[in-house]
Amino acid sequence: MDKYIEKFIRYLEIEKNYSPHTILNYKLDLLNFKAFLGEQGLEKVDYLFLRKYLALLKEKDLGARTVGRRLSALRSFFKFLVRDGYLKANPILMLSSPKLDQHLPQFLTEEEAARLIESAFAKTEKDELGLRDRAILEAFYSTGMRISELVSLNIDDVDFIGGVAKVLGKGKKERIVPVGDIAVAAIRKYLDNRKKKTDVLFLNKNGARITTRGVRFVMRKYINSLGMRDGVSPHTLRHSFATHLLNRGADLRTVQELLGHANLSTTQIYTHLTTEKLKNVYDKSHPRA
Repeated sequence: MDKYIEKFIRYLEIEKNYSPHTILNYKLDLLNFKAFLGEQGLEKVDYLFLRKYLALLKEKDLGARTVGRRLSALRSFFKFLVRDGYLKANPILMLSSPKLDQHLPQFLTEEEAARLIESAFAKTEKDELGLRDRAILEAFYSTGMRISELVSLNIDDVDFIGGVAKVLGKGKKERIVPVGDIAVAAIRKYLDNRKKKTDVLFLNKNGARITTRGVRFVMRKYINSLGMRDGVSPHTLRHSFATHLLNRGADLRTVQELLGHANLSTTQIYTHLTTEKLKNVYDKSHPRA
C-alpha cells in the first residue's frame, strides 16, 4: 500500500500539478484508509469492503463533507491504480458519495462592503499599516481573489498601467484578473509610502510577507470596529465580489473565470444569491406582477 500511495502522490505533484495543501489532504485520507485495510491486499478490496469503510466513517460522526472528501481521494487513487495497471478493476465505481447540504455563501451588501473597506484609512501619509490595510481590502473586493492568492502576490504581478494582476491559483494555475482604478490607487499609495524596498506586495509590521493569518487578523479588527455580524471573513469579500457582479448583469462564465473556478457548477451557487434581485426586476417589469 505504501508504495502505491507514494506513486500516486508523485502523480498528483508532477502530472496533476495539485497544490501542496490538496496533496497533503489526499495523503492523510489514504493513510486513514490504509489503517482500515490492515494486512489485506488492495486486490481484495471490493464494493462490500468499501461499504464497511463508509459505515465506519459515519459511525465516527464525521461530517458529510469530510466523508465525501475521503471518498473522493479513494476514487482518484483507484482510478490511478487501474489506469497504470496496478489493479485490474476499480472497486469504487458503484459506491455513491453522501449528499452534501448546500450552504449558501455569506456575502455583504454593496453598502456593507463599502463601509468595511472605508473603515480602513491612514491617519497620516506615514501611517504605513493603515495604507496597507486599505490596499488589502480594496484589492480583495476589486479582484475576488482567494486569501492565499493575495498574500502570495509580488509587485511585479500587478500591471499598474493595464489595471490587471497575475494570480497563481489552485493547482498552480495562473490567471489574469482586472484590478479596479480605486484598488490600483490604494496599492500605489501604500507602496509610495512604504519604508522597506522589496518585491513582496503586502508586508506585515516586521517587513516580511504578510500571512493568511495576518490578513484575517487585520480584517477582524475592522469587522469588530463596525460591529458587523459574525462569520464575515476575507472569503466573504470574495463571495460579495461574485454576487455583486451577477446582480449587476455579469454572466456566469465571466465570473467563473474571474474566480478561477475549474467547474461552472462551483460558480452556480452564487445564482441562488441573486434571487432577490430577480424578484425585484420581475416586480418592476411584469404587467401582472
